[in-house]
Amino acid sequence: MSRTKFIILLVITTGLMGSSFAVGKIGLTYVSPLLLVGLRFTIAGLLMTSVVALLKRPHPRKLTEWLQMIMVGTFQTAFVMGCIFLSLRTISAGESSILTFTNPLLVVVFGTLFMKMKYRKLQWVGVVVGFLGVVITLGASLNLQKLGTVLGLMSAISWAVATLLLKRWGSAFDTWVLTAYQMLFGGLLLLLMSALFEDIHIVFAPASVFIILWLAIMASIVQFTIWFYLLQKEDPGKVSSFLFLAPLFGVISGWLLLNEQLHFSTLAGGSIILVGIYLVNKPSVKGTRSQPS
Repeated sequence: MSRTKFIILLVITTGLMGSSFAVGKIGLTYVSPLLLVGLRFTIAGLLMTSVVALLKRPHPRKLTEWLQMIMVGTFQTAFVMGCIFLSLRTISAGESSILTFTNPLLVVVFGTLFMKMKYRKLQWVGVVVGFLGVVITLGASLNLQKLGTVLGLMSAISWAVATLLLKRWGSAFDTWVLTAYQMLFGGLLLLLMSALFEDIHIVFAPASVFIILWLAIMASIVQFTIWFYLLQKEDPGKVSSFLFLAPLFGVISGWLLLNEQLHFSTLAGGSIILVGIYLVNKPSVKGTRSQPS
């Protein structure tokens, strides 16, 4: 793959990741949070499962494998995205994206504690640097009095758990089948949670329909497709090291689309977090990493 093509695709996929926070926050003016994200991933899941079925991609044969995909969908889609969209009610899109994308730092911590995984010293330096950035970013909000802050941190924790589950189970599945069904299962669970726990409202208008379809197709299917394509065509360590661009795009899109203020503490702390995430994902001299994050 040419360097120009790599950069263009990388900017597109991380841009879609980050900008979905601002687009989602706009969508909350039309649709209640859990319903909005539930519709997003149910639609995306239905489209992708139809495609993988038509292409006759290998599906799981055992009940335990289906249960594993449901578990991944619960953490990766339902919990992560549910927490993100609920957090957007009380904190900015930039803050939510920064908190959510601390997940690579948590992967190192959880992987060490629960899976006895080994990491290099540089990766631990990245964890320390990254969490220092979180402290600076949140500032006075570090007392966790804002519900949105707590939910943003919970989204990162859930994503880290999903990453470790994929590390343990992912090799047994076709990548596209796993992606399709975890989105569908997660989306359906979010719709159930919406029906049970929130005051549902939805305004049918061209803007709301556009936002739902944008989130489902561009920010889910297209974004996932490009990301996995890059992981297959290039060194995963090299690709993952650029994941830090997503929260940067989250802050920029919040500023452009929502006129969110760019506080110095947010910019400084966010920059430090990006450095920490880069160090965690940076390939070793030999080109290998302990854990893709």
